Amino acid sequence: MAGAFLILALACAFVFLAVNSGVDGGGGGGGGFPRGVLTLERAFPLNQRVKLEELKARDRARHARILQSFSGGIVDFPVAGTSDPYLVGLYFTRVKLGSPPKEFNVQIDTGSDILWVSCDSCNDCPQSSGLGVELNFFSTAGSSTSSLISCSDSVCASIIQTASAQCSAQSNQCGYSFQYGDGSGTSGIYVSDLLYFDTILGSSLIENSSAPIVFGCSTTLSGDLTKSDRAIDGIFGFGQQELSVISQLSSRGITPKVFSHCLKGEENGGGILVLGEILDPSIVYTPLVPSQPHYNLYLQSIAVNGQLLPIDSAVFATSENRGTIIDSGTTLAYLVGEAYDPFVSAITAAVSQSARPIISRGSQCYLVFSGINEIFPPVSLNFAGDASMILRPVDYLVHMGFLEGATMWCIGFSRVDQGVSILGDLVLKDKIFVYDLARKRIGWAEYDCSLSVNVSITSGKDEFVNAGQLSVSSSSRRVPFNILTGTNAFYLKMLVLVGFLFL
Repeated sequence: MAGAFLILALACAFVFLAVNSGVDGGGGGGGGFPRGVLTLERAFPLNQRVKLEELKARDRARHARILQSFSGGIVDFPVAGTSDPYLVGLYFTRVKLGSPPKEFNVQIDTGSDILWVSCDSCNDCPQSSGLGVELNFFSTAGSSTSSLISCSDSVCASIIQTASAQCSAQSNQCGYSFQYGDGSGTSGIYVSDLLYFDTILGSSLIENSSAPIVFGCSTTLSGDLTKSDRAIDGIFGFGQQELSVISQLSSRGITPKVFSHCLKGEENGGGILVLGEILDPSIVYTPLVPSQPHYNLYLQSIAVNGQLLPIDSAVFATSENRGTIIDSGTTLAYLVGEAYDPFVSAITAAVSQSARPIISRGSQCYLVFSGINEIFPPVSLNFAGDASMILRPVDYLVHMGFLEGATMWCIGFSRVDQGVSILGDLVLKDKIFVYDLARKRIGWAEYDCSLSVNVSITSGKDEFVNAGQLSVSSSSRRVPFNILTGTNAFYLKMLVLVGFLFL
């Protein structure tokens, strides 16, 4: 540390001499540096009052300049919730927005693009939640760094082109209106304000950072979003469009263009969510279908107990209203009828000697008198690039209670007559998932999501940190790390505390 101060002092002294002591160059005959003059001026006049908006604009410009030189790091978010539809049925995280920062619980949703939270002016928003979390409301007037996005703002013009925004001629405010697959919806206005996050830097430093982002402030909710039983403060969209948080931060070099999650399925759920690339030798990758609004994959076939099902591969082809997508905002999973019917038939045939098939509330169910792992077969979803996703019985079955002294398990996949097949949390849980937007691919591996994970410091390189849920109260903190030598690279491993939020 003393050496660092000495270098800083010498550097300052050198600048002072170069500017003020008349070191000559050129015509001076000394062969040194040219004489320089450093002029300092006030950004605002001394005896003139400055409007608050001017100060905010200057601060935003300063933040942008700072971020341009920021080397970036891994951003870590806590995870709560479960995939169990009878407990929570969703996974959510906490984000801090505004000045002073205010905390919001938002659903982790890879099926949409926008981060939005409820506005304090919302009339239809729930006031309490059955999930045991306190609901908060964002106030644009209550944040000193908040500013509304106007219709003339270049940000609004760019998102209007993607049909994600609309403008009010009366208020001159850039707004939005979204409808989700379950029929719920939200509308509101776009806001720019600070997002706070923990950044893991390659020098083993955990730093509390912030960056200005554009997000939604919802003034109206509809459908299931208005219900209190599973109410939260908003939705955190992790899509590929320009206005998603991952796109905003990666475009400025704050994070790599990749994010990962590991959603814990058992007990109280929870998991890991990082803006960075989780590394594991067992991860397999499959390419993303290009030019799609969602995370579409090339599903090619399905096998039950190692036997391919008689499904025409054209059923899975991506078109305007077909395909297979990964969506953490969906609780269960959905298969088009041409794939669902042979899938259920194969499962039923495989367990016919050990379980009694019944229909309950329109779903195919089974009465079981022993553990499902001994009875039900493994299922393989086979994707392009020889990437197979192996599903355990618990990844395609849902526990529905007890009947006639037996345990009732039902197929967790729902049949859709037409449209896309969707792999939701039922399938995604207990696996690492890596959304590598830079390389246009998605990877996965079976994993115990209660454990820590290795995360790449820089996408595409072999440096990594060992990370889980962070719990950092100070602005920055040194954590223990080991440097391991390799043939072609150094590896950096950082051990951090893992703290999960239990419901």
